Amino acid sequence: MNRKDFIKASIGLPLLSMNLQEFEKEVIGDHFAEAMMPLLFVGHGSPMNAIEDNAFSRSWAKLGNELSVPKAILCVSAHWQTRGTKVTAMEQPKTIHDFGGFPKALFDVQYPAPGSPQYAQLTMSQFRAGHISKDFEWGLDHGTWSVLKPMFPKANIPTFQLSLDYTATPQQHVEIAKHLMNMRKKGVLIIGSGNIVHNLGLLNFEGKPFDWATEFDELAKTKILNNDLKTLTDYKNLGKAASLSIPTNEHYLPLLYILALKQKQENTSFFNESIEMGSVSMRSLKIS
Repeated sequence: MNRKDFIKASIGLPLLSMNLQEFEKEVIGDHFAEAMMPLLFVGHGSPMNAIEDNAFSRSWAKLGNELSVPKAILCVSAHWQTRGTKVTAMEQPKTIHDFGGFPKALFDVQYPAPGSPQYAQLTMSQFRAGHISKDFEWGLDHGTWSVLKPMFPKANIPTFQLSLDYTATPQQHVEIAKHLMNMRKKGVLIIGSGNIVHNLGLLNFEGKPFDWATEFDELAKTKILNNDLKTLTDYKNLGKAASLSIPTNEHYLPLLYILALKQKQENTSFFNESIEMGSVSMRSLKIS
């Protein structure tokens, strides 16, 4: 099935007579000439950042004020792993409190941003048929809403998520990410939410960063600035500091999605360059 036929089959009879360009205009308006939206990788850390006034939440609020208002937000969160790649496609995604042991005030938080079945469909149209599927069960997990609540507090921007396929290799994730390039031209802000260094088993509550955490965080910064995506993708070959920093890769993979979408002429800037509790890097970046 080709791309045009796939879209027709997926969106139903009312749009059967539309070609792809007409469909895109119907969904998002005639915005084809606008510049690409920037890319963000956000080290999200503790979900408490969503409700605390701290350096991280303030930096996210500052970003929200500086960015052009996106038509929609697509988040690749560390906290949604599935077999195969999925995209949320409900009208009103629920706020998921996927954690434990935190104050009731955090569990009371709701982020009632609308979903976007239309943008979900447009995302699916960038893939071959069968390579991505719709999801109507998930919602917005804390990797998404804990960042967006300070960044876009009105919760009025259509927001949807792309899952991490736990059967895919890091290189396959890079290839999956490349399908999203066209969405940047449609006014979609793509955010990867995770942490470059994320080892909860070795937290140091006194706050001093472990040497290995600092080493890998700085190495990752250098490789990012050198556009060395290949080395970052092959992180298992980077020694002990990498293996301690990435005991499991779900928090690291969103970084690869963002770096895979960077264009040669674009610049990278960093923010929140700190390591919390010894083994959680909050390093974040903007590409534009």
